[in-house]
Order: sequence, then C-alpha cells, then structure tokens
Amino acid sequence: MNTDYRKPLPGTDLDYFDTREAVDAISPGAYDRLPYTSRVLAENLVRRCPPEDLTAALSQIIERKRELDFPWFPARVVCHDILGQTALVDLAGLRDAIAEKGGDPAKVNPVVPTQLIVDHSLAVEHPGFEEGAFDKNRAIEDRRNEDRFHFINWTREAFENVDVIPPGNGIMHQINLEKMSPVIQARDGVAFPDTLVGTDSHTPHVDALGVIAVGVGGLEAESVMLGRASYMRLPDIVGVELSGKPQPGITATDIVLALTEYLRSERVVSSYLEFFGEGAGHLTLGDRATISNMTPEYGATAAMFYIDDQTLDYLKLTGREPEQIELVETYAKAAGLWADSLVNADYERVLHFDLSKVERTLAGPSSPHNRVSTRELASRGIAAPYEQKDGEMPDGAVIIAAITSCTNTSNPRNVIAAGLLAKRANELGLTRKPWVKTSLAPGSKAVQLYLEESNLLGELEQLGFGIVGFACTTCNGMSGALDPVIQKEVVERDLYATAVLSGNRNFDGRIHPYAKQAFLASPPLVVAYAIAGSVRFDIEKDALGEDAEGNPITLKDLWPADDEIDAIIAESVKPEHFRDVYIPMFDTTFDRSKDTSPLYDWREMSTYIRRPPYWEGALAAERSLTGLRALAVLGDNITTDHLSPSNAILPTSAAGEYLAKMGLPEEDFNSYATHRGDHLTAQRATFANPKLINEMAVVDGEVKQGSLARLEPEGEVMRMWEAIETYMARKQPLIVIAGADYGQGSSRDWAAKGVRLAGVEVIVAEGFERIHRTNLIGMGVLPLQFEEGTTRKTLGIDGSETFDVRGDIQPGASLTLVIKRRDGESVEVPVTCRLDTFEELSIYEAGGVLQRFAQDFLESEVA
Repeated sequence: MNTDYRKPLPGTDLDYFDTREAVDAISPGAYDRLPYTSRVLAENLVRRCPPEDLTAALSQIIERKRELDFPWFPARVVCHDILGQTALVDLAGLRDAIAEKGGDPAKVNPVVPTQLIVDHSLAVEHPGFEEGAFDKNRAIEDRRNEDRFHFINWTREAFENVDVIPPGNGIMHQINLEKMSPVIQARDGVAFPDTLVGTDSHTPHVDALGVIAVGVGGLEAESVMLGRASYMRLPDIVGVELSGKPQPGITATDIVLALTEYLRSERVVSSYLEFFGEGAGHLTLGDRATISNMTPEYGATAAMFYIDDQTLDYLKLTGREPEQIELVETYAKAAGLWADSLVNADYERVLHFDLSKVERTLAGPSSPHNRVSTRELASRGIAAPYEQKDGEMPDGAVIIAAITSCTNTSNPRNVIAAGLLAKRANELGLTRKPWVKTSLAPGSKAVQLYLEESNLLGELEQLGFGIVGFACTTCNGMSGALDPVIQKEVVERDLYATAVLSGNRNFDGRIHPYAKQAFLASPPLVVAYAIAGSVRFDIEKDALGEDAEGNPITLKDLWPADDEIDAIIAESVKPEHFRDVYIPMFDTTFDRSKDTSPLYDWREMSTYIRRPPYWEGALAAERSLTGLRALAVLGDNITTDHLSPSNAILPTSAAGEYLAKMGLPEEDFNSYATHRGDHLTAQRATFANPKLINEMAVVDGEVKQGSLARLEPEGEVMRMWEAIETYMARKQPLIVIAGADYGQGSSRDWAAKGVRLAGVEVIVAEGFERIHRTNLIGMGVLPLQFEEGTTRKTLGIDGSETFDVRGDIQPGASLTLVIKRRDGESVEVPVTCRLDTFEELSIYEAGGVLQRFAQDFLESEVA
C-alpha cells in the first residue's frame, strides 16, 4: 500500500488516500474534470498500484489514454451458487493438482473476501396459487441439490475468506444492494470506495449506490479471488444526462426498457455509463437500481449514479447503521464522489434521455431491447384479434406470468404497484385465467415483510401470486414444469404460447421450453396479463372483464396512482424490515473445523460435482492452431444461452440421456445450470439450445434449427453432442465462426468451458461481448475478430473448409486466418487478436486462468 497520499479523514478515526492531490500533482486542476468512474479507479491506483508505476497509470486516466494496462484490485467478489460453485469446484480441483505436484493444497484460498449466495437452484415446480408453494419448492431444491449443497458446505469449512448465504434467503444482487455493500469500506484503519466483481452479468445492480461493480465470468472471478489484479485499460466512459420527470403511472421498468432500446442503438457496448442531470434527481434509489441492473441488456459494463441524498435515504431505509451512513457522506464529500463535486466532470461523449417521453412499455418477443409501447401492441401485430373456442386456450396464451428477478423486486414502488393493482382487481371480481402459471419470487425476504405490513400480500395471493421462493427463478429459466394438461394442449395444438415476466432476459428458449416467446413487463403489468391470459390482447384498450353492473373493466380502472404508491411505501416499508431479515442472516460467524480435509472427497456417481479435467488430456496438450475444422458457423447475436443453456433438461437431450444412464429420475433432472459442477453433464449442454441456428446444418437445401452440427469431412448432419464426441475421439482441433456480438447475455463460464473441452481452439467473430471474451481467454481459447467489412458471408464460409492461424500472438496484433477450401483454394484473411492486455496474453499462453495460477503458485513454493 502506498503511503505518500495517506491522510486522516476529517471527523473520523480513519485515514483515506487523497486522490485529488495525487492527480493534481501530475496535472493541476485535472481531478475536477474527471468522471466519477475515473476518480474511483484513480483512488484504487493511488492506494494499491506499485509506486514506480503510479504516475504512468494515473496519466492514462488523466489524459484519457488507452495505451497501457493498469491494475484494478476489487475489494470483494460476490458469487451466486452456479458460477460461484463452479469457481470453487475449479479451486478444489486446483488443490488436487497442487497436491500432486508436491505443493500444500491448504494454501490455495481466495485472497479477496468472497461471498457466495445460493440463489440460482430453485425451480417453480409449485406455482403461486398452490398452498405451501414456498415450502414445497424448497424441499425439492434441497432434494435435487444435495450433492451441490454438500460441496458448498465443505467450502465453508475448507476455504478461508469464503462466506455462504444458504438457499431460501434471496438473490445475490438484491442482498448486495440492501445489505452487503457498505458503499464505503473501512479496513485496517483506511476508508475507501467499495468495489467488486460478481459472477453474474447483473452485478452492476449495485452501481446505483455509486459502487463500481462489474459482472465477470467465473474464470475471471477465480483470478480475482486468488489475488491477481484485474488488468484493464481506461474504459470508454459515457455520460447519460437524464432530463424531465416520468409521467404519472410510468414505472421504473418502463424507463429501463426504453433506455435499453435507446442505449443499444447508441452502441454503448463495453462502456461505463454515468447517469446524471435533473432527471436523475426524480429517481429513487430503487428506480436507479432498476436501471443499473439491466446494464448487460444495453451492452454496457457499468451504469453508475453519483452518491447523493437519495443514496443516504436508501441506506437509512434499508436499516444500515447510522455510523456507516455518516461515513459514506463524509468520505464522498472529502474524496469528490458527492454529486455536487461532479458538476465539472468532462465526458468524451454525452447522451441525452428525456424521462418525460417514456410510455408504458413491454420488451419482446425475443430480446430485452425489442421495446414496444403498450399502445402500439395492436399496430405491431402483438395484440392482433383472436378467436377462442370454449374450453380451449387462445392463441398467444400466457402460460407463465411471473413477478421475478432482482431487476424489479428490489424496487418497492414496482412491488407495491403490483399489489395495489391486484387489490383493485380483486375488488372488481377479476381472476387469473386458469392456464396461467403465476408466481411471485422476491429477491429479498424484506419484500414479504413490507407486503404483509401493507396488507397487499393477501391480495396478490388471491390472484395466484403467492411467494414461491426467494431466489432467481423464471428469469433464469427455472420456471418449473407446466400442468400436464396445459402442456398437452400447447403441444397438440402447436399453440403460440408465451410468458410475461418482470425479469431482464427473454431470449428465445430461455424462460420455458414450451413458451415460444417471452415479454418483459413491470410487475403490475404482469398481474394484468395473468388476468388477460393472452398477449393477443390490447392491454390498454381491451376489457379485462366486467364489473357487477356489466361495465367493461380496463387497465386504467386498475392502475394505481403514484401518490397512492408513495403513501403506502412511506407507511409500510420500514428499516426494521431489513434489519429483521439481515441481522440474523449475516450473524453466522463460522468456526472452521480443523478436521476438515483441504482436499474434497469427490463422489464418483455425482452428476453435480466432479473433479474438473483442466490438467488432463487434450487440455494439457499444446494448441495446434492448424488444420482446424468448423464446429459451427453462426450468425449475429449468439448468446451464452445458445452456447450453454441454463433451463430445464429435457429427457430427449444429450444431457437428459446421460442423466438417465446415471440413474436420475426425470423429475430430478433439474436445470443445466445446476449441473455445471460436473463437466460430464455440462459438456453435453454445449450448443444444446433448441433455438440454435448453425448455418452448417443444411438438410435438403435448408438450414435446420436445433442443437445440430455437420460432421466433416463426411458432410453428415447430426446432433451437436454426437459430432463433438466424434471430434474428441479423433483429437480434431476445432474453430467456431460467428457474426457480431458473439457471446452476449449472462456471464456464463460454461459457454467457454464447453467449447474448449470439445476441442475448440479459436473463435473468429465480427465482435465479442466483453465478459464472454474474457471467459474464452480464461479457458485458453483464442478470440480473433474479423476486420470491418469482412464476414463469414463475404468470405463464403460454409464449414467444409479447414483453417490455420498464423502470426505472432500479441495483444491487438494482426494475425492471418488461412482458409483452405475443399477444392484446394487457399485464402488468407487478416484478423485482429482480441487478447487485449499482456495479462490476458499471459493467461492464454499458460492455457487458462487455473493453469496460470498453478504455474505461479508452484514457482513461488519452490522459491
């Protein structure tokens, strides 16, 4: 830790690092012009960067240069149980590898405090209209995940610096916002900004508090856990000036869906956004968090708000200690992180968004940025009229209506609005349609307490929105099984069945295998669609039913007024609700047993937890980069859901067939996500999405949709896993060719692990989503990018070719992709090496994150 700029923090017994003095010493007056993000990154450098490198690193920030890598040391790592568990499985496997090389496995521990929240393993098997749904779903979760939870409990005892929040307590992002983030840390007598990485793309949720929180894949998180700096170059920091005030009846969900469409069109991919302006002052912290949560949906890396009075009010509301709230204010004002201190912040690009123009909005049917205002539903064809026969479901039937996800349940205004709409609907005698599977899955137990306090939980329960769990459910594809009668009708009539949810993801095939498409909506709109029962319904104009006098009831008759919502929040959302939830949850000081073995006793027949193979077989061999065959040729916007789906495992899938052979009954197959600690199951999820379009899978002149590949040189189209198995047996190195925005979506490390274990050495795409690119590198896969104007189509690539990569692999280097066609023609194409930093090059050369750490660890042991 540098000491040159360490000073007492006024009014406290803590010190802080005077970053303004350090910056202005290099360029007088520069600090006042720095954006918020730059100030936080600069503080991290002043406190942690080696003194000999400090001036050069700070100069990159001051001069807005992007020529040199500089280190970033996040204060903590936050994980959910899927990627967090797989990260810890990797570390357990690393301990085995270290022990076999003669090292001390007990020394392999996270260096950075790591918090793991078990929140991604509960499925809504029992819907919200079933009595006791919560307890029933939790019992199923425990039964299905016994192997996983056994391992997670071992990690609590075996690893230092790991804290675990057990299942049934909430979603990591909401708990992070409501409790875990102190906003300003105090350690070893020093105050500094809270910063973190999290193993989920929605980690920026807590950016709303002014906390830099970045979503990373499990592999990058492992690197940070183990004490390695996260190297970066100065990000593109974009100012977003918010003006105006939301119209009456407009929710934060409407705002964020409109923003997502706008920001996607402005190409903010990988940028850090900073929201400011008078419009930001009209947004509660809950509203801001809704916006920050959907950062990955508009493609950014972070979505920051300044620290101001709204921040302090939220910390009070959620029961933080007065001393901590005072520290946040004192530090923010002393360090220039308070909103008033940023009036002269200079942005290289500023976007403008008028909150007053936002309308009531949905997003769908296939992506979060496909915004459509509710008044346009009919003109867009979504609410086209339909005929419904008695006793049958209609076309466009809503088979799932879910109030779910931290995006919206972190915001009391959204939840209370849903409760008030339900209350009015009940008073008028409206009910959900019988084919709609309804659920309420808050991200925090505090939501239940304030819904009970306001007498609105019973109103939601009456419409079928009882609490089914405190977890990430429908939004993550954990929507559970449908009623067999409903499913039978959907299949036999080939219905256009849909889902409506208050989540952040609606990619095709994600929410449920039988929901052909899905729409994102605010919680009160979700309730309205459960009553309507179909998306072929003009939600603004069509009658949801009739009152006792036979008058039509429309949405405007149900929608709560803003002042009614605010009054209930003022009366019913209380700090003691959050204290009652979080004090016992975090008062779990764990006495680690000295008898626990530092090596995990792997269970041979487990389909959840298996010793990882990253030091064995093909992964231990040199990558050839020659004679590569295409596993897939793909279009634009390939998501990590395409690459490694997270939803329910069907018995007809390769993974389902494997689980059946391992003796699991079909009802306990669980989801792909829960099995990612077992590579033998997770490998079979590679490209397993039924909505995948692999342009190589041509049958009778048509490209077929599904988990398909074409084995070469035979030219035979087959199931993707069968092709992978064949190539693995042949030890055939592979390549994937893709379009723009490859790997967008969730920060899913198995989207990189799966292809690497299949033998993929190279991905060539028109562009990469940031997190997935780093995950590929973390698995030793080389990401290459076509030059502007060059695509798989301009090159006429059909997958029958073989490929070589030539050139000196260096950050940003121009390499040559040699394409050898079946007829003997050879084409040489320049491509850009997307190893962007020397740290990434170091990881790639070692074969991946774990291999890099193992080499360094063993060298340090010898030294």
